Amino acid sequence: MGSNKTILVVDDEPRVVQFTKMNLELEGFRVITAADGYEALDKVVKELPDLVILDVMMPHMDGFETLKKIREISAVPVVFLTVRGMEFDRVRGLDLGADDYITKPFSPRELASRIRAVLRRTEAKVPVAKSEIVVDDELRINFEERKVIVRGQEVKLRPTEYRLLYQLVTNAGQVLTHETLLSRVWGPEYRDEDHYVRLYITYLRQKIEKDTKNPKYILSERGFGYRFKELSHAQ
Repeated sequence: MGSNKTILVVDDEPRVVQFTKMNLELEGFRVITAADGYEALDKVVKELPDLVILDVMMPHMDGFETLKKIREISAVPVVFLTVRGMEFDRVRGLDLGADDYITKPFSPRELASRIRAVLRRTEAKVPVAKSEIVVDDELRINFEERKVIVRGQEVKLRPTEYRLLYQLVTNAGQVLTHETLLSRVWGPEYRDEDHYVRLYITYLRQKIEKDTKNPKYILSERGFGYRFKELSHAQ
């Protein structure tokens, strides 16, 4: 994966931009660049990149504000660049709709691997189970139409949340380990990134559970992983 894919690199450090551009072009990507958030928004609209690499620390408009504005106009995948050790920045970026993050300094191989993994996730179609699953009176899921109805209201899920819910529901009653979920939802490159699972389980619970402290749908199996409640035999 690389040919015909356009990557927008947004960073105010020229050396980082040139280093990233050169290495991604060697991997077969077409690379365009922007020096700040305003230029990035213009490029997203005019160039329609397949993925954006976005630095957090930028003058005028930081990466968080830039991401907010990108999400108002586009669902393009975004990979955040953060300073090593700044966990708050990483979580905040994911909360705002980033698809992944990578910490500085990074290796060209690691960056290319993460980009390919994000592109695979966003382009892959989730297989359809059955048209609708009625979990109970408060939760209905229609995988064919990509709809989740919670207590009569449709809840919007981000692509990663949807893929995670699909794995949990289609394996209802079975414990799925962190490693299994990471491999199936994020890709084999993420087998050691347990925090992704914990974070996105939290996102899902906030959207479908009435009481996140006492969940009835997504259950924790301490030390192993998670399982979705068993469905009735009628499902």
